[in-house]
Amino acid sequence: MNEVERIAEEVVRRLRGEQQIRAVSSGTIPVVVSVRHVHASRSVIDRLFGEGFELTKERDLGQPGEYASGQTVTIVGRSMKAVEGVRIVGPIRTYTQVELSRTDCIRLGLEPPLRRSGDLAGTEPITLVGPAGSVYLKEGAIRAIRHIHMTERDAQIWGVRDGDIVRVRFPGARALLMENVLVRVSDSYALELHLDTDDANAADVRPPASVEIVK
Repeated sequence: MNEVERIAEEVVRRLRGEQQIRAVSSGTIPVVVSVRHVHASRSVIDRLFGEGFELTKERDLGQPGEYASGQTVTIVGRSMKAVEGVRIVGPIRTYTQVELSRTDCIRLGLEPPLRRSGDLAGTEPITLVGPAGSVYLKEGAIRAIRHIHMTERDAQIWGVRDGDIVRVRFPGARALLMENVLVRVSDSYALELHLDTDDANAADVRPPASVEIVK
């Protein structure tokens, strides 16, 4: 990493920290729109990119330690139609899953369930294609349940617990009350609401955006 890249990353970290502080003080939660992406295990990375291949970091994401890698794959569903340029999110995981929107699923001919990350039993099959090979997953395609990451302190402020299901209110010209939002609590998290592109479009989200929990 050169000096310019190091300074740029430090600026991003500081801005993200300031956003978190503003969010807590204003009683709102930052919104992140999550485009289709892949979390991949070591064995899958080896098959897609070659034995021992290491992901490269393109940019940090909001959750500590997570990043958009420089690597993308093509995904193929039952319809035999493909979606190219699907980003792998690092770091390497112990499991492999593909997170899709409902619109993505229509193109791919899939009906994946709404799940939290890592809950893959009974999910949809999908094929990943990389520069060194392909991988067929018998399970792994999901639509991620809309969810809020927060720390224990955030949970105390909002009066919620890990696993709670809440509603959130989006302000603006297309104001929307969104239900069935999962609360995920850990001190390794940063405060963020994660939506897929379909949910974000329904609420006319234009980052930077924020919401509040409605009880």
